[in-house]
Amino acid sequence: MPDSPSAWVLYDDSCGFCRRWVPFWKETLARRGIRIAPLQSEWALERLGLSADEASQDLRLIDERGGLWQGADVYRYAMQRIGWARPLALLVNLPPFREAFDLGYRTFARNRHRFSKACGLRGSAPR
Repeated sequence: MPDSPSAWVLYDDSCGFCRRWVPFWKETLARRGIRIAPLQSEWALERLGLSADEASQDLRLIDERGGLWQGADVYRYAMQRIGWARPLALLVNLPPFREAFDLGYRTFARNRHRFSKACGLRGSAPR
């Protein structure tokens, strides 16, 4: 890993929505010791032990202990560390809100390239 913050959020740079949304939160996350990087970064693919296609299937996070998080759990991790978002983090950890949040995340993640295209958000060129 390039330097050693407490955590890294790894996003799909080929997704226009992800490419715009995650960097939007860069400073907020950085104040909590969380950095961002594209999943397609050489070091990220090496660390995850996945191909670029496999890695880009989901948002990922490497925590301060080297643990791996993915999908909706990445949002939960970040929300728990942002003071004003903690109440939302508590809510999306309670059933049935957890299931609804996970379903919403999965539905959006499966269709993120469609949303990106409809909104005119371009991702990076595939490698």
